[in-house]
Amino acid sequence: MAAAALTREGGEDAFRRLFRFYRQRDASDLRGVVDFSVPGGQVFRSQLSISSVSDQDAYRAGLQPVTQWKAYGLSGYPGFIFIANPFLPGCQRHWVKQCLKLYPEKPNVCNLDLHMAPEKTTDLWGQSKEQLRRKGSSKWEPRSLLEKLRWVTLGYHYNWDTKKYSANHHTPFPSDLAFLSEQVAAACGFRGFQAQAGILNYYHFDSSLGIHVDESELDHSRPLLSFSFGQSSIFLLGGLKREEAPTAMFMHSGDIMVMSGFSRLLYHAVPRVLPNPEGTALPSCLDQPLSSDLPVGSVIEHSSDEDWQVCAKYLQSSRINMTIRQVLAEGQKFPEESETNGKGQAPSEDSYHENSKAKRHKPNTV
Repeated sequence: MAAAALTREGGEDAFRRLFRFYRQRDASDLRGVVDFSVPGGQVFRSQLSISSVSDQDAYRAGLQPVTQWKAYGLSGYPGFIFIANPFLPGCQRHWVKQCLKLYPEKPNVCNLDLHMAPEKTTDLWGQSKEQLRRKGSSKWEPRSLLEKLRWVTLGYHYNWDTKKYSANHHTPFPSDLAFLSEQVAAACGFRGFQAQAGILNYYHFDSSLGIHVDESELDHSRPLLSFSFGQSSIFLLGGLKREEAPTAMFMHSGDIMVMSGFSRLLYHAVPRVLPNPEGTALPSCLDQPLSSDLPVGSVIEHSSDEDWQVCAKYLQSSRINMTIRQVLAEGQKFPEESETNGKGQAPSEDSYHENSKAKRHKPNTV
């Protein structure tokens, strides 16, 4: 009943109170958390634009035909769409491997660049894979570089100091992730979506993501896409002000969230990462092998058993989230003043992630 009472209470920074409630390690009252596998209450089925994505393009992106997707909306949150794991068997493995092995590579930017020499961060996978594969359950073992990864930026690289993107801090956006994003956006009614920026977040059981709004993109008419893999989490979706108490919901491996329209600029956060509800080391959807018969033009690649062993070991205590954005409208350019702001990066590793070992909920003054 504690979560329900906090929700009704409202008032100044109601969001923060619920964030703290769900952040607690001993917060066992999860009855108020929306579970989209059990529709009802404020959950309703959402209609998709089935004709906008051919079955062939869905297969090429590693997705089921759109007719088989289970999409939901939430009362009071127009423009919010939750898609329960629409990935084909084995295809989540591709995105996990890309997030751990390929996307952290240079010229992309990660949190480790802030306090390590460039030559030390050129091959995080190569430096970590053996250590990860041998890793036991002891929390006293030293962490590999991959386990110290907190975020990676793609495309237009987000500047954590100025909270802006700029034309002169850009690298090519991964073509496979762009194709996946375009299909999901089209299915949700946003044909022509251009994946121009991505922020990949890497969570562990002691991680959280602070309360924020994604408003730095210059075009808010296009949706924000969020993909989750690995362990589960609680996601809080609030209102236009922090005084509005948020709705808590579960996010499981393979689930996709789309924030558009009214919901595009709402406060949100991840207070807690949870073991997947099946009680196994990894959710069963990640145990499924990839079909040997991939369609022509598929962006999905087979992962070697060796590579997947490393990824699986990492995911036993971790969750990966990819958020994809369109920064500029068609034909739009960056304002002149922002084109000189491309050099700075995040002032600290924990300014975006909040870690249990850091002083949480306070601005960094270092």
